[in-house]
Parts: sequence; C-alpha cells; structure tokens
Amino acid sequence: MTAATLWDHPLSALLAHNNLTAAAYLRRVADQHRALGYGGMAVRKEKLTRWKRHPPGRPAQLAIARLHGIPPVEVDRLGWPDFLMLAFPRDGAVLESEWTPAGTLHLLTDMGGSVDLDRRGFLVVTASALAASVAQWVTAAPAVAVGDRGRRVGAEAPELFDARLHALRHLDDIVGAGQVYTAALVELRLITDLLRNASYSEEVGRRLFSCAAEAARLAGWCAYDAGRIAQAEQHFLTGLRASGSAADPTSGAVILAFWANLRYAKGDARGALHLVDSALDDHRKITSPRVTAMLHARAARAHSKAEEPTSAWRRVDAAFAAYASAPPSDEDLPSMTWITHGELHQVAASSALSLNEPRRALEHFTAAVTHTDQYDTQRETRGTAIYLARQAEAHLLLDDVDAAVDVGHKVVKLMGGVDSARASDTLDDLREGLSGHKHIPIVRNFLDYVAA
Repeated sequence: MTAATLWDHPLSALLAHNNLTAAAYLRRVADQHRALGYGGMAVRKEKLTRWKRHPPGRPAQLAIARLHGIPPVEVDRLGWPDFLMLAFPRDGAVLESEWTPAGTLHLLTDMGGSVDLDRRGFLVVTASALAASVAQWVTAAPAVAVGDRGRRVGAEAPELFDARLHALRHLDDIVGAGQVYTAALVELRLITDLLRNASYSEEVGRRLFSCAAEAARLAGWCAYDAGRIAQAEQHFLTGLRASGSAADPTSGAVILAFWANLRYAKGDARGALHLVDSALDDHRKITSPRVTAMLHARAARAHSKAEEPTSAWRRVDAAFAAYASAPPSDEDLPSMTWITHGELHQVAASSALSLNEPRRALEHFTAAVTHTDQYDTQRETRGTAIYLARQAEAHLLLDDVDAAVDVGHKVVKLMGGVDSARASDTLDDLREGLSGHKHIPIVRNFLDYVAA
C-alpha cells in the first residue's frame, strides 16, 4: 500500500469513484440544482476547491445530495461534508449491520474478501455514528455453539490463529504496513471461513471471533499506517463487532485504543477520548493491566492534542499506575508485550511535545531508552523512527540545531526498510521544521541528503 495518491476530501473520492473530471461533476450538480428549482449554477472547477475549504450553500448541498441519492434530511442531520459519506455503500454496511454474530460474519466476509485499497485519507465515521457504535458494542449479542454444519473444530484452531497473528504483529513492527496488511486479510478470510462453515462449541466460536477481532484490528492498524483512514475505520469497526460477538471486552478495548490513536492523529481528540473512556467504563472486565495502561496513555495523547495539560499529565500518571500492577510480559496478553515503562515514557514525551514542553519531552525520551524496562528499539523499528523524529523536533524547539540534525540522520537510516506513511509524515514534519534553518550548512546538507 502507498499513501502517494490518497484522496483528501469526500468530493475528491466521489469524483474518482465516478470517473469524472471536476467540470463534468459540476455539470451534473448544476443539472440537479436546476431541477430543484434553484436556477443555474456556475461550473468553474475552482468551485470544487472552494467547497473543500468552505461549505457550499444549502441549495448546492441539496443538489449534491440529490445527485448521489442521499435524502435531504441527512444534509441537515449530518452536515457538510459528513452527509457525503452516505454515497459510499461499504461505509453504510459497516455502520448499519446488526450487532449479532450473523451480522458480524457478513461484515467479516465483506472486509476480508479482497484487498480493496480504499484511498480515502479522511475520517468516515461521524461523531454520532462513533457514539452509537460504542453503545451497541456494550450490548452486542455473543456467539453460541454451532453443531449442524461442516467438520467440527476444537480449541487447536484458535490457538493456531493466535500464534500466526502473533508472528504478524512482530512482522508489522519490522517492515511496516504494506505486506502485513495483505497477510492480515488472509488470516481474516481463514478465520471467517471456519466461523461460517464449521461446527464448534460456544467457547471455540467465541475464541474464533476474538481471533477475527485481532486480525481486523491488525488490518486496520496497517491501513492507518499507510494513510488509508477510511479503510482503517472500517476494519476497526468490524473488529469491534467481532469482539462483541466474542464477548471479549479486552479485545474490544484494544481495538478502541488503536482507533483512538487514529482519531486524535486526524484532529478528533474528543472522539478519541470517547473511545478510550467507553473502553474504561467497566475497567474490571479488562483482563490485562497493560491494556488499561495503554488506554490511559491514548487518553493522555488525546488531551495533549487538545492542549489540556492538566488532564494529559493526570492520564500519564494513570498509565504508569496501571502498569505498576502488570505481571511479567510472558504472563500477560501476547499482543501487549510492547507495552513497557519505556513505551509509556515515549507517550509522555510525545504528549509533552504537543504541549510545547520540549525539555520535559527530552527527559521522557531519554527515560524511554535508559529505564531497566526500556523501549525496545531493536524490535520497534518504525516506532523508534517516529519517536526519534519527535525527539529531533524537541531539540529544534530548544534551538539545538546540531542535536536535531544528528537525530534526523538516525531517523533516515532507520526508515530505509520501513513501509509506513506515518513515519514518512513524521520525517516530513521534521524537514519542515528544519527548513527555516537552511542558512546553517549542516541543516542545508541534511535537507539535500533527504531530498536526494
């Protein structure tokens, strides 16, 4: 997967889906505008660019809705540009399917059926849909035993899927999203095939749904890492449904934590906090202290993005407090071994940077790799590159240009074998920060080196 041709707005995606130029699309909108009794409408292509920045007038919005078969009431209910999401059929299926095992299986089949590279790089789940989905997750109907179809499978099947998914998680750490995304979909298809065509006990069925939830989460994370935000949200919501069918609140909490990361990174800190706090509403159902620590860490980042320092540092403290009760990593969930004191320090450092506290950020960046329970820089190649780029940004805020450039070279070296749009975006941010110092030779040489 590549983020090179991502669509940045629903209008861009609609033009691409319908294979229309800007002028052709505007002519169709103008026809609807006239049919609704609003008269003629200019069709200069600059209008689309303006609409991406500022909402069009209500007559134009109604004309666009009519063109795509969207009821007028949705224009007012969802607003611009959220009502345009209703023009994408898969979004509707993911949001509207029943929260039952049968509904989950339908979505798992759809989402795992093909490598559909949805190139929409913007959020597609509205605030109201986000809240409704989490509410339905809490009351989702769990799976029951199936004894009247296909061959019978036992506990060995989910155990094997757990092992394969564990290997994929480590591969994702090393090579990034590209290849792992396709592999996660293969696992999703295999798991879904058993759920649809085999017989199993209630316990085995629920464990298989848990495996499906993790495969969907991993696919969602890989899609997010490649910058394909719409696709990531579809996978996260499908995984959340699978965790509901599995009656596995811990698995659902993990998905909500990763989804929260996406939401605050794309500017929706409030939505991220809603996801995290919903997962923590009944924290006693979460079986892993590391998951609880991760949720508080995600909340800290969301508060830092919202420029709320008191709340951010309170959640950092809560993350460390939850981690204090965690057992040794080999006694916790295999998917949570990456949560260490060092990881929490990296989150604290990133939060401090968002809050414009560069000295505090550097203290935590240093603690992340010097603590006895340190951040694993050998395994977490992509994460190390991202955190180092943020460390360079902290140096730059303190006017330590030499240190920023030195760390920048480490980032470039690490990113050589990693396929990650997030890491690339982080490096772009560092380049932009350094661009104001081009008059300094080492900066100019670094920027020339990166551009080469």
